[in-house]
Amino acid sequence: MAPRILLARHGQTEWSLSGKHTGRTDVPLLDEGRRGAKLLGERLHQAPHDGLPGVEVRTSPLVRARETCELAGFGTRARAWDALLEWDYGAYEGMTPDEIQAVRPGWLIWRDGVPEGETLAEVTARADEVVAWARSQDRDVLVFAHGHILRSIGARWLGLPLDFAARIRLNPTSLSVLGWAYGEPAVESWNDLGHLAG
Repeated sequence: MAPRILLARHGQTEWSLSGKHTGRTDVPLLDEGRRGAKLLGERLHQAPHDGLPGVEVRTSPLVRARETCELAGFGTRARAWDALLEWDYGAYEGMTPDEIQAVRPGWLIWRDGVPEGETLAEVTARADEVVAWARSQDRDVLVFAHGHILRSIGARWLGLPLDFAARIRLNPTSLSVLGWAYGEPAVESWNDLGHLAG
């Protein structure tokens, strides 16, 4: 079986709830986010995942991702990895989409990027690094990270340009699985929130 990559987005934070672009600002989880992380962990420790024995786990070093990883029960197995950091939003850090549109009408991050932050090419390179790592493994891998970098990984897993990520939303505490179909990269599941209903 070719390796798959399981993507876990961190739980809800005050900034994600309000829609603020949260790049490198270290915002902690809300109680709702902690609850979601525990429910995600319960799901990953039940069939068919059964705790993902032997699976390599990586996490963004930012506290919202690390705490989600820990509360889900994978903290002792995880290694922090800078490639999983969220997009550096530069001058747009902490701004909502509406606030950005007020100063830059028609703006779309996946096409226009951000001033004083990471370029589209830099984000693409980081996503490609994660995809190459996952495909080089002899088993599935699990990563805990952030909305925009995980959407970027989804686009690049499929071999599509970064702007495809504009079309694949990702909610806090969601679980997604990227795998294979007929030998080609494929999405097995995306933005799955079934565990939050439990």
